[in-house]
Amino acid sequence: MSLVWTIEPEKRLMTAVAEGDVTHADMDAFLDAMAAGGAISFRKFFDGRLGDTAMSPEDVLALGVRVRGYQQMERELGALAIVIPLDKMELVSRVVGILAIADRPMRVFTSSAEARAWIDGQASAPRPPRKTGRGPGRPKRAERP
Repeated sequence: MSLVWTIEPEKRLMTAVAEGDVTHADMDAFLDAMAAGGAISFRKFFDGRLGDTAMSPEDVLALGVRVRGYQQMERELGALAIVIPLDKMELVSRVVGILAIADRPMRVFTSSAEARAWIDGQASAPRPPRKTGRGPGRPKRAERP
């Protein structure tokens, strides 16, 4: 696999590094892991400096539609830092454009160090409220004196 990621729940951060040819299947696996790991609202650091792709425009569009669906269903999205070399910017511009629609801090960098410093300085999206186990209409337990 040419896309490797880590999810750090305690930091509310997901980091991904691309190296070599990233396929549609690689990106689908990444998005599956993000959803299954509860990381949609986490900050994300994506380093694509060493990555490449031969995905078709249809593949890129399908991924964009999937990402847009996540953006529409999640109320809070964490900040996103993307590292892309200038010579690959045109290749991923459609996906970057879809990502930019979301209401969250996002920046594109050519330097990994600058991107890391920026994402580390961004506040994490708030944690979802804890469930109390009470359903609607169920009263609180009476407090003891």
